[in-house]
Amino acid sequence: MFELYIQIGIPIVLLLIGLGIGGRNERRHFQAIKKRQAQLAHIRISNLKTIPDTVQNPRLVMGQVVIASDYFKTLATSLRNLFGGEMIQAQRLLTRARSEALLRLVEQANERGLNEVYNVRFVFCNISQLRGKAGAMQVEMMAYGTAVARY
Repeated sequence: MFELYIQIGIPIVLLLIGLGIGGRNERRHFQAIKKRQAQLAHIRISNLKTIPDTVQNPRLVMGQVVIASDYFKTLATSLRNLFGGEMIQAQRLLTRARSEALLRLVEQANERGLNEVYNVRFVFCNISQLRGKAGAMQVEMMAYGTAVARY
């Protein structure tokens, strides 16, 4: 009987530790994103296709990121897939990827001395499906747009 508790208990304990560490890392990443966004709040971002005539120096800017979820969250999402419903872990992964890609785009514009970005678009790729193997959820997100200087 004691062996059964060990055989069941150890994987459960490891699962809980993995979920805790993964959740902590995710929260830290979101906090770092918020801090960097606050530092770059002076750069205007728009999805408008038309760029005003009063701007100078248009440049293509891009931000790209590949983010993977930890195995434990992928397992939780897979279980949710069996029963149906909202896949919160997958949504959080996409939100992190989208936020990071947009932030990298804005950082690139800032490095070039540009203060507005127009026609911002996102491209997404589910890397997990490309591999065709089970494992952690992995996504690539790219944001691109036209950065300009307005004085």
